[in-house]
Amino acid sequence: MGTRVRINDVRFNFTNNLFTAGKAKGNDSGKEKFSVVAIFGREHPQIAEIKAALLEAATAKWGAKAAEVLKQLSAGDRICLHDGDAKSDHAGYAGNYFINASNELRPLVIGPNRENLVAADGKPYSGSYGNIILEFWAQDNQFGKRVNASLLGVQHVRDGERLSGGGVAAADDFEAIPQTPTGNGTSGVAGAAALF
Repeated sequence: MGTRVRINDVRFNFTNNLFTAGKAKGNDSGKEKFSVVAIFGREHPQIAEIKAALLEAATAKWGAKAAEVLKQLSAGDRICLHDGDAKSDHAGYAGNYFINASNELRPLVIGPNRENLVAADGKPYSGSYGNIILEFWAQDNQFGKRVNASLLGVQHVRDGERLSGGGVAAADDFEAIPQTPTGNGTSGVAGAAALF
């Protein structure tokens, strides 16, 4: 068991694997997982709580050496809490922290009124805001030492500007096509078929 924490008011990114498992970046196991990224400011009111939870998870694995090991892992970017400035080429990361979280089990995904959400609802999406429940745990195996975050659940709370180029086309992106009478509509198809 790890250390469980709910982090409020984060911005979601890379939500494409919230409803369908996939191969997440940094996933050493080779297994498909459900995943998301949570982005939040450096002045977030729960920073101390998050760091304490990371230390608690490390202490459960490495005991009295936990603080030293955690410092080394952090310097090597081997913990789930990352400096957003390292991803400054990604919109929304600079000046913030972010956490990569994943799970082989499908996480709970709900809306503001605790209603269950499905992929067809289109929420949460990359750039929307909400709350996230994570479980921090320390790893020490053939894949190395790390402190990871298991994704337990997310709650979409409010909309935000989309990230990662997400979204769909709007009707205004197309031009209106004037209606002109045509023949039986087959000549163009037959002509195109002859080209291939």
